[in-house]
Amino acid sequence: MANPGADFGAVFDAHVQAEFVDLDVDAAMATMTPNPYLTHLPALTGGYGHDDLRAFYRDHFVGKWPADTVTEDVSRTVGEHRLVDEMILRFTHDIEMDGILPGVAPTGRFVEMALAVVVDFEDGKISAERIYWDQASVLVQLGLLDPAGLPVTGVEQAQTVQDPTRPRNQLLGEHVD
Repeated sequence: MANPGADFGAVFDAHVQAEFVDLDVDAAMATMTPNPYLTHLPALTGGYGHDDLRAFYRDHFVGKWPADTVTEDVSRTVGEHRLVDEMILRFTHDIEMDGILPGVAPTGRFVEMALAVVVDFEDGKISAERIYWDQASVLVQLGLLDPAGLPVTGVEQAQTVQDPTRPRNQLLGEHVD
């Protein structure tokens, strides 16, 4: 029997293409079930149901990214009803991005963030997306959160995902090379 998740990657790639390259809300929605949802967990933005999610994409997400936004794929895991992508997202915060940074004016700063996208499927279409990242890491990079005395890091998170040989335990006061 064929793997029911075999085409999940192609469907999700088409969804991301519609969101970030083609800037086509209708094409993005066409990859989804009639009652999908999206949740950006750190900011609790997104939408539940076709109309709510379409409005979020139109008003707050699709086409609302800096021109230099790029992603770097790290890993993809495909299961029977789910796909999980781990990636690095890079951009210069030179426009309002209320879909992920509500209420934060452009800072002009460059951001590299590690994120994970959990995508559920029903009948070959996307039924849900849950997107996770460390908002404290992003706020440190934007100069909006002083990490001094806090157990938070900045760009080091994305850099360590890219290069797992990087030192760890600096927050513990240890400098391991």
